[in-house]
Amino acid sequence: MKISVNGEAAETQAKNLQELCAALGHGHWQDRIATALNGDFVSVLARIGTRLNEHDSIEIVTPRQGG
Repeated sequence: MKISVNGEAAETQAKNLQELCAALGHGHWQDRIATALNGDFVSVLARIGTRLNEHDSIEIVTPRQGG
């Protein structure tokens, strides 16, 4: 299905937000990222039950260090 991840067009076979995060390399860091689906925050515990649909917009925010 076609979706948008952080403003970029993407295609995925993931069925839910947790699968998408894992497919994008965030599997081991699920508790250290923030996610939103169509502008609504999705907690780490809710990701497995958050189904993805065609044309959804997902934002994934990862922490950064520096100053």
